Amino acid sequence: MTSASEHLPLPAHTVVAVIGAGTIGLSWARLFASHGHPVRIFDPRPDLATVVAAFAAEHPDLASHITRAESVADAVRGAGAIQESTPEKLEIKRRLLTDLAAAEPGHALILSSSSTLPASRMAEGLPDQVAARLLIGHPFNPPHLMPLVEVVPGDRTSPESTERALAFYRSVGREPVLLHREVAGFVGNRLQNAVLREAVHLVQTGVVSAADLDSLVTNSLGLRWAAVGPFEGMHLGGGTAGFRGFMDHIGPSFAAIDLHDPDLSAEGLEPVRRQVEEAYGPRGSAESAERRDRIQADILERRNAPPN
Repeated sequence: MTSASEHLPLPAHTVVAVIGAGTIGLSWARLFASHGHPVRIFDPRPDLATVVAAFAAEHPDLASHITRAESVADAVRGAGAIQESTPEKLEIKRRLLTDLAAAEPGHALILSSSSTLPASRMAEGLPDQVAARLLIGHPFNPPHLMPLVEVVPGDRTSPESTERALAFYRSVGREPVLLHREVAGFVGNRLQNAVLREAVHLVQTGVVSAADLDSLVTNSLGLRWAAVGPFEGMHLGGGTAGFRGFMDHIGPSFAAIDLHDPDLSAEGLEPVRRQVEEAYGPRGSAESAERRDRIQADILERRNAPPN
């Protein structure tokens, strides 16, 4: 029988294991350590010692909370939560979960950062008592900054584990959203995919350049959606009639807008790729990422500030 204490956030001193020391895993480690959790990091990569040392040097205030684990078993020993951020391949995650099932303490939350793979598929072959504690905790990058975590239980995840996961993420300053059933890509990536497909189509057909499309979004929808989501924005747009009035007024016009599937083949994407690279360089720069994170942090600070 599950005790009431298991529904509460993990105490600050509880160990959190981070499996996977890529961009997402290290960002999770930064978040958990900043909230007082001892964090053990494991990854089979041969340069793990160098990576963890560099991370500790970059964040000296967190260094005392970060430990490099020698193995999966070492990482999960006594852990209250395990955040898995390994490559997005089902066979890799299943192998890892098999190892976890043999080593984890028997009560830990097992949370996967997967952005596409459902917990139900990852749990196939696992004992029921392990599958009951496995669920998706999908962040938006970087998780130490972006508040959202999509919490998606599998078909064998217990309600108690789902509540514990929601409480855990809230305790480290995130804003978890519970998805009521598994769906490919979850919700955030499905929305991102829908916008990307229309953006590619508009650039492919010469309606707008890639750089100008980005400018359009950051100077309109991006600003609005940082404050209100699509439904609340339209609810406000309807004035005293709310969302019903907005859709009665604009719905028929929206329904008449033609939507097309873009050409996502390598050949079809090549003109779009060229425009993106001409605008921003052959790859995303560290300077651009720092600017993005600074602006996002400024928006969050303003959003969380008390009203004047």
